[in-house]
Amino acid sequence: MVIVGGGFGGLNAARALRRAPVEVVLLDRRNHHLFQPLLYQVATAGLSAVDVARPIRSVLRRSRNTTVLLGEVAAIEAGERRVLLKDGERVPYDFLILAAGLEPSYFGHDAWRAHAAGLKTLSDALEMRRRILFAFEAAEREPDAARRRAWLSFVVVGGGPTGVELAGAVREIAARTMARDFRRFDPTTTRVVLVEGAERVLAAFPEGLSRRARALLERRGIEVRTGVLVTGVDEDGVSLGAERLEARTVLWAAGVRAVPLTATLSAPLTRDGRVLVEPDLSVPGRPEIQVIGDLAALRDASGEWVPGMAPAAIQEGRHAAANVQRALRGEPAAAFRYRDKGTLATIGRSAAVARIGRFETGGFFAWVLWLAVHIAWLIGFRNRLVVLIDWAWSYFTYQRGARVVDELFPPEQEERPPDTATARRAP
Repeated sequence: MVIVGGGFGGLNAARALRRAPVEVVLLDRRNHHLFQPLLYQVATAGLSAVDVARPIRSVLRRSRNTTVLLGEVAAIEAGERRVLLKDGERVPYDFLILAAGLEPSYFGHDAWRAHAAGLKTLSDALEMRRRILFAFEAAEREPDAARRRAWLSFVVVGGGPTGVELAGAVREIAARTMARDFRRFDPTTTRVVLVEGAERVLAAFPEGLSRRARALLERRGIEVRTGVLVTGVDEDGVSLGAERLEARTVLWAAGVRAVPLTATLSAPLTRDGRVLVEPDLSVPGRPEIQVIGDLAALRDASGEWVPGMAPAAIQEGRHAAANVQRALRGEPAAAFRYRDKGTLATIGRSAAVARIGRFETGGFFAWVLWLAVHIAWLIGFRNRLVVLIDWAWSYFTYQRGARVVDELFPPEQEERPPDTATARRAP
């Protein structure tokens, strides 16, 4: 039994097979499970990296039938029932669960990646944090008012949950955390622009909650642009058709695509590379291969696509494991039924929107619900306790304890903001 990916889906599949009569091999190119719903808080200095990650070996320590291997999968050799790693090693399987996740998509404009930081891994989050903190430091050293405004302008591309949460967090950093830390400019003048190509933010939410989320964002001083598409991104800003936004920091939360691994399955794919699976999560014509989590494209009982969210991945991981055990007993695979447990998104301090069944709410109560759910989902008591303490500290002090990076200046950067003190002394 081979599982590719140690995210929510893969990890829950491995846990569900702990007592099954199978030898499980879990492959991942990183040694940790990442709690992606809180990754934006690492990027905005609210949490440290170790608060949202835990070693996979530690999580599966009690699963005696599970071996964790660190390696990057290059291809699935379905005909030979083997997984090919990038270093050339091949791992055979009788059953395969593919849960490798997604990566940022720039919609065919990969050159934008250098100027618009994405957010899928810990490395992405730390780089995004560096860019955000660097922008404030650069503004402190910039004597020219126009260039300073560009440093103090942030554009968040994408109005889904990640984009909304990023925009709210950046605005909170400027208006609350950094408000008294600088002497040559006022951080509260920071401009945050949220750009969404659809007609409303949080398009997957009910329309009423979407409108409420927009109102909460605008109340915090965030400019919301909907129904506009990004046509260019460079080191100086963003183009929205004929309109130009001068901003030195662009944060990308606009789209994702499947990892290239799915192309090696010879299976039907969606435009973004996800696998169109059978109702039981298997690959058409390959019942021994199941695809789960963000990589699976599947409709629920109402005809809607199953969302690429943690609850769905957890359910799919457990269902895939149950189907393996059914196969071992000689029973047919069961169809997957998604149980919608609701959706949540936070806009910032004391503000969120939530839908649970037919119940919809926003504001402080939704924010408390968001906190409780995310604490409960975190893996490991230590992570839950530390995050709870950090959140309590931030709430009462308005401070963010993770405003530390190793190097604010990127190693490849040759030009730095001018040292104005030195410039004034120069003859």
